[in-house]
Amino acid sequence: MSMSGLYIFLGPTLPRAEAARDLDAAYLPPVAQGDIIRLCARKPRAIGIVDGFFENIPSVWHKEILHAIDQGVAVFGASSMGALRAAELHPFGMIGVGAIFEAFRDGRLEDDDEVAVIHGPAELGYPSLSEAMVNIRRTLADAVADDVIPAATAMLLEGIAKALPYRDRGYGRVLRLAVDQGVPEEEVADLKLWLPNGRFDQKRDDAREMLRAMRRWAGQGAAAPEARFHFERTVLWDRAVRDAASLADRERME
Repeated sequence: MSMSGLYIFLGPTLPRAEAARDLDAAYLPPVAQGDIIRLCARKPRAIGIVDGFFENIPSVWHKEILHAIDQGVAVFGASSMGALRAAELHPFGMIGVGAIFEAFRDGRLEDDDEVAVIHGPAELGYPSLSEAMVNIRRTLADAVADDVIPAATAMLLEGIAKALPYRDRGYGRVLRLAVDQGVPEEEVADLKLWLPNGRFDQKRDDAREMLRAMRRWAGQGAAAPEARFHFERTVLWDRAVRDAASLADRERME
């Protein structure tokens, strides 16, 4: 079923072809600052945020999400940048979905690097080149539940992974460091054998849950949540709108 007016910002978390099987929508690259301001000009019915840029490219501004909500757009978030923004903005009407959103909302997770990954270029489909900390945490918890490793070993492995820069996180690197730090080699071997089928991608799972939630929402003809705030139009906001419009004009000319 076609769901016109739905836009999803998606990158390394989930391949577009797989996402499209869950929700027929317009898929856009990871969100960056100004993207939602420009998108609101298209009068979207709903926006879903999964992935977003940060560090070298300015991140999506909280106020532009509030602007969309104020314009009557339903804004969903999950998994990565979407989960972070939804945890911060759910009191104002943004709709958070999934375990990662809930962990940030409840304060069980606090660091942005929990969801950060390094990825390849757009033309290759933004392939992930590192492993998200939230995925490592979930996978190690499952390994303990499956009696693959003891809880104490899982805790040590979590600590090793968390100490690494997000760009360097991966199971291979973590297990090599674990051996160097005295984790019994038989436990490491058992985990290596289990990982190919046992590892869990929490970010992917949450992204798909958000897409299914948006499909249900759109299929029911539901209204967007009411804005629970007064949107203040400041000098800084007016400048952001002008900057976003100027960039859009340049892109049309290129």
